[in-house]
Amino acid sequence: MRPTNPGWLVGILVIVALLTWAVVQQFYGGLPLMPWTAIPTLLLLAIGEGYSGWATKARIARKPGTKPVEPLAVARLAALAKASAYAGALFGGLFAGFALYTVQILDRETPRSEFLVSSGSFVACVALVCAALYLENACRIPKDPEDQNPK
Repeated sequence: MRPTNPGWLVGILVIVALLTWAVVQQFYGGLPLMPWTAIPTLLLLAIGEGYSGWATKARIARKPGTKPVEPLAVARLAALAKASAYAGALFGGLFAGFALYTVQILDRETPRSEFLVSSGSFVACVALVCAALYLENACRIPKDPEDQNPK
C-alpha cells in the first residue's frame, strides 16, 4: 500500500466543493438544515485517530512501557487512516461547497447559521484528514540504523 498523496486529497476536496456549490445553488430552498452534530463527531474521530497514531508510533518504536504491536493491527490502522483521509476530503468538500454558497447570502438568519455549521464541519474534516495522515505515517516501519549508514 502506498502512502496517501495529499495532492489527491486536495483535488478531491476542490472538485467535490465545486460540484456541491453548483447543486446547492439550484436546490438550496428544498434542502434540510445542516446538522451541527457533524462537528463534534468529526472532531472526536480526529482525536481518536491522532491518539491511535501517537500510541502506535510509540509501540512500533518499542518505547519503554509499551507492548509490541501486532503487524495485522498496524495494517488495519493504516487502512483506517487511508479511508478516513479520503472520507474526510470528500465530506470536507461537501461542507466547503455548502459554505461557499451560503457565504453569499449571510444577510439572512438561516444561511448565516448554516454557514457557521458548514464552516465548522469543514474545519473538523480538515482536522480528521490531518489526524488520518498522522496515523498513516505512524504505521510506517522505521528504518534500521544499520541501513542508514552505508559501509
